[in-house]
This record gives sequence, C-alpha cells and structure tokens, in this order.
Amino acid sequence: MDNPKSPPPLTLDNLRVIKVLGKGAMGTVFLVHDMSHDPSALSPFALKIIDKSSSKPDADRRARWETTVLSRLHHPFLPTLLGFSETSDILCYAVPYCPGGDLNVLRYTQSDHVFSPSVIRFYLAEIVLALQHLHTLGIAYRDLKPENILIQQSGHVTLTDFDLSRSLTPKKNQNSFKFYADPENDNHARPPPPRMQSKKFRNGLRKVKSARVSPVSRRNPSSFYERSNSFVGTEEYVAPEILRGEGHEFSVDWWALGVLCYEMLYGTTPFKGKNRKETFMRILMMEPEFIGKKNALTDLIRKLLEKDPTLRLGYRRGASETKEHEFFNGLRWDLLTGVGRPPFLPLRDGTELTEEVKKGGINITEYFQKLKAPPSQSPSHDEWRSNVSLTEL
Repeated sequence: MDNPKSPPPLTLDNLRVIKVLGKGAMGTVFLVHDMSHDPSALSPFALKIIDKSSSKPDADRRARWETTVLSRLHHPFLPTLLGFSETSDILCYAVPYCPGGDLNVLRYTQSDHVFSPSVIRFYLAEIVLALQHLHTLGIAYRDLKPENILIQQSGHVTLTDFDLSRSLTPKKNQNSFKFYADPENDNHARPPPPRMQSKKFRNGLRKVKSARVSPVSRRNPSSFYERSNSFVGTEEYVAPEILRGEGHEFSVDWWALGVLCYEMLYGTTPFKGKNRKETFMRILMMEPEFIGKKNALTDLIRKLLEKDPTLRLGYRRGASETKEHEFFNGLRWDLLTGVGRPPFLPLRDGTELTEEVKKGGINITEYFQKLKAPPSQSPSHDEWRSNVSLTEL
C-alpha cells in the first residue's frame, strides 16, 4: 500500500481569492491564485477551507482523512493534493481547478437532459479507471454521484470529495489465497462466494439519525475484506446492503456506478421515491425499469444494480470484470488519457478571471480574522467595500 506523502505547505498570506466555487457542510471551496508565483492567475487552483469554529463537529476529522487519501492519489482521473495549511482557526488544502463544472450541470445542458450512449461510454470508462485505482489502493469511494464528477480543462473527468471514503483491509488466512482489491494482473481469480439469501426487511427501514456517520468496522465470514458498517452516501445512490445494515465493501461503488449510468441515460435515478423512506424501499424491493429493447448498455446497468452484492458485476474481479462487459467492446483503455477531443471541452474563462484578479482579490487570513472580530472592531463601510464581500464574488 502506498504511503502518503507530506503535502507542500501553503503560504496563506500569498493567496488571493478570485471567487467562491461552492459551499457545503465541510466548508467553503474558493478559486485562488498565488500572488508570489502566479500574479496573473494563469494557473489558479481550488482551495477547500474548513473553519474550525463553525464547521460540523466531525468536519476536522473528515478533512484530515480526505487529505490523507489525496496525498496517495496519482492518476489522470483523480485529483492530487497541491498543498496544505493549518492555523488555530482554519484548515485548508489545495487541489487542481476543474473549470468544466460537474457532470450534473453538464447533463442539464444536453438535449432532454440526457447523454447519448457514446458519451456515456466515454465518461463511464474514465470513472471505471478512477475506481479501479482507488480499489487497488484498498479505498472504497462510497460517494459516487454526478456532483462529485468534475470536468477538467482537458475535457476528461476527475472524481472529488473523498471525506466519506474508507480504507478496507484484506483479511488474512483466506485459504492461502492472495486477494486484491482489483486483481487485474492476478491469474488466481477469487473462488465463487457463497450465495447470499435475501433477507426480508421485517421491521421496516433501518432507522438512522444521519446519512453520514463515523465508520465502524464489522467482519463478515463471507467477505474477503473487512467490511464497513457505516451508513453513508447520497440517498438515491445508497446500495441495498448499506440499508440492510449488512456491512459493505467495494461493491457499493459498482452499485453507485449503475445508478449513475441510469441517470445519465434517462435523466433520473432508478429508485427515486416521493420521500426518503419510499426511495429506500424502492432500492430494496424494486427492479430498475428500462425503456425499449434490451441492449448492451441496459444489460450493464442491470448487472451493476444487482441487489445481492456477491452477484453484482465487479464483485469477484473488480474493475477488470466491468471492463470486460460487451458495452465496452473495442475500447482501448490504455488510450483514454490521450483522447484529444472528449465529448465536451470547457471554455477558457481567462477574461473573467483576469477581471477578478484586477480587483485585487481577498486575503484569506484577513477575511477569517474579520469574521471573528467583535462588532465594535468590524470594518467601516468604506473599508468593507474596498475589500469586497465574498458573497459578492
């Protein structure tokens, strides 16, 4: 397993905010540039900042875990950790900026808000390779959804947000076999797992306080890896085994890939109900509905949305099994990174960035200091106008 490398330190006083990219439970993401090395903002990057005093109680822990994961990633469809910094008030880390937005935004720009099968094949293939790399490192992603798939300037994808990911450890002494998260180069295929009998949901849905809780390990004799018993993820993408509380491993990512593929094809997720409870019941009880004749794409979705994780495509041989499906027949996996004309190329927003940079930007340290200043020390109207509020960006 790769050892994470210490990220280069960020000098916060040198960074200037160009605009806000997004806000969430974990903190705020800014587009920034380094005044000392890149005064013209030719190579801006994304900076995620967690305010220790106002963030959720577990935000600090999740942010540190995410930086640990990022420091191990070296793949064209996954982000890299560009830098890290921490003060008594904030924790922040930098990743490459993706100007194309996320896959959900891109889908809504398409006719009928869906993608063609050829476009789905392109994006799906790159996501499969990203998941393959994560699984090889022993990491279950656990948060695959359109909003977490960003479009790089090159038009290729990159996954984001790894705070819900989990490191899974292979169990020892499994009949003297050596198992891998994705044994593409291993000639010893996993022996067929025991067929799991579907459990009736006698007492209704599993009651949970939150969809995101701290991970808890649980061993299962039929699993080759330690399983996580966390209830995590976005509700329409949650796998059945998570709802049943059976523990889960890498197969949850292949389930989420099936939901993603369905949404790209039809513009909606396959089990969406009127409320959370109905959505969960549909995930547990319903089969996905397809329009028209069966084809390679719908067959792929059906096999990814197998409710029994041990029968799901990708369970036995990881990404290798998914890549061999007929939907990807003829695809040159080794040439994907060299595709010069992906389905969508983001426009370069150089003019917009230049205008924002000319305004001088905002010093991050000063901004957070002003947020914590008592009312009597708040800046005057003229001072505030000269510095510009982040909400105005």
